Amino acid sequence: MATRLRTAPTKSALLNLRKQVRFLEDGHSLLERKRELLTRLVYQHIKQYQDKKKTAHNALRLAYRWLAIAQLRMGDRSIARATLGAAPSVSMKVLPRRSLGVQYPSIEASVVAPKPVGLLGTDPSFDEARRAFATASVHLAELAAVEMALYRLISEQRKAQKRVNALKYNIIPSYRKVIKQIAEALEEEERGTLFQIKRLRDKAQRKQPAA
Repeated sequence: MATRLRTAPTKSALLNLRKQVRFLEDGHSLLERKRELLTRLVYQHIKQYQDKKKTAHNALRLAYRWLAIAQLRMGDRSIARATLGAAPSVSMKVLPRRSLGVQYPSIEASVVAPKPVGLLGTDPSFDEARRAFATASVHLAELAAVEMALYRLISEQRKAQKRVNALKYNIIPSYRKVIKQIAEALEEEERGTLFQIKRLRDKAQRKQPAA
């Protein structure tokens, strides 16, 4: 639905509206540029998301494979006891990032060398499973960060697109329409004024006595 503007058909109003339109056109250009940059960032993050998802999936498969081996060699009870005494094998830090005014989290994660649990009856496959799950956790954390960034960038890109469309197809055309109407009204008024001046001049000339 077009925006309706109501203003008096005066020269000052016309100049003011033309100034506002130039401002809106500049804003439209900036928003269009932002939308293009956001779209580029979205595609970059889509590629990152696809790569991270594949890496995390493969890491999880490997971790569960080692867990299955450890279960066969140690049994579920021994694994449960060993897990209770195991220290965390992942170091993780969440940092804020900002791109084009969009804020999203960034993850700094790394695998910490697992410390021995100090229990008898553990198998090397248990340590392999710990390392594999720690690696998978790092990849999953990075995947979550990329997914969150992608979601927020897409959301901002859609907002920018709506604003661009509103300016291009609604607001700016409405201003131009009113500018045209005011310009035509002023031209009509000027023609009427010139016509009246001409009539008065002709009338005055007719009243002058012949030489």
